[in-house]
Amino acid sequence: MPVKIRLQRHGKKGKPFYWIVAADSRAKRDGKYLEKLGTYNPNTNPATIDLDLDSAVKWLQNGAQPSDTAKRILSYKGVLLKHHLLGGLRKGALTEEQVEEKFNAWLEEKGKIVGSKVDGLAQAEADAKAKALQAEKEVNEKRAAAAAEANAPAVEEATEEAAPIIVTEETAAPEESTEKE
Repeated sequence: MPVKIRLQRHGKKGKPFYWIVAADSRAKRDGKYLEKLGTYNPNTNPATIDLDLDSAVKWLQNGAQPSDTAKRILSYKGVLLKHHLLGGLRKGALTEEQVEEKFNAWLEEKGKIVGSKVDGLAQAEADAKAKALQAEKEVNEKRAAAAAEANAPAVEEATEEAAPIIVTEETAAPEESTEKE
């Protein structure tokens, strides 16, 4: 029975979510599978991949062939490297300690690369928020200035209307005299 490591689509329309499975090559895409190896979510940035390394290596050692996309995912997570290193161990070219040392060094390097990408994305998002906030402040200032200009003639008209009602000493004096009497 030829076994393939491939993706099985889940999720809703427009929001795919994949299971990474080992399945009989004759089975339907979303049909029966032999073992679920992990998940792949391309909707996040960077894509979220949760994979059982040991199971994937076991299936590769037993002759399972990954599809093109699954091969890229396995390579990204280091499964193909570990399979290659274990092949060197079986042939006697490497010791188990060397295999673990090389694989862990690769994982650390990969972690640094992914971490720098995440930091770069977070920095770009923060810059975009700051730029949007600055643009919004400028728009609000322009809007306030335009409102002040529109209200300025109305204030002048109100002061002109209030100008004829001026209290002078002559009009105030008779009132005082009536109060004293």
